Amino acid sequence: MPRPTKFRRVEFFPKDTYFVPLGKAKCELEEVILKVEELEAMRLKDIEGLNQEECAERMQVSRQTFQNIIDEARRKVAVALSEGKAININGGNYITSKCKFKCIECGTIYPIQYEQDKKSCPSCGSQEVMCGRKAEFCKSWCRGNGNDKNYDSNRGQTR
Repeated sequence: MPRPTKFRRVEFFPKDTYFVPLGKAKCELEEVILKVEELEAMRLKDIEGLNQEECAERMQVSRQTFQNIIDEARRKVAVALSEGKAININGGNYITSKCKFKCIECGTIYPIQYEQDKKSCPSCGSQEVMCGRKAEFCKSWCRGNGNDKNYDSNRGQTR
């Protein structure tokens, strides 16, 4: 049985999420998709100057997982810069410290830590759960479950 997918904790969301080489039209370009957690890994390591252990702790992942995330992020950015591709920051498997789910059955409000927490309540096991954004108690900007294809990250809502 595979290990449950643990979400990466993200603290920063950029205002600008699409970058194109100067002088090129967006429609003419191939793009590289940089996951939100990959940008967060680069920000923590390269901008905040944290060591690998501190970065892993902030993102709530193991050091090896952090290293895998940052290696992939740097590879994608290098490909985009060297091959003249656009960078689209979008998607991934992440949560924010502000994103919580609510169980309709027992009323428990809880932060999601694992993939299964989006499907069932860790307190009572009910599958009647919803995102705080949909339950209207999440007043902060969030991106739902981090990999919702119907979620428009530019407008902060589901399409």
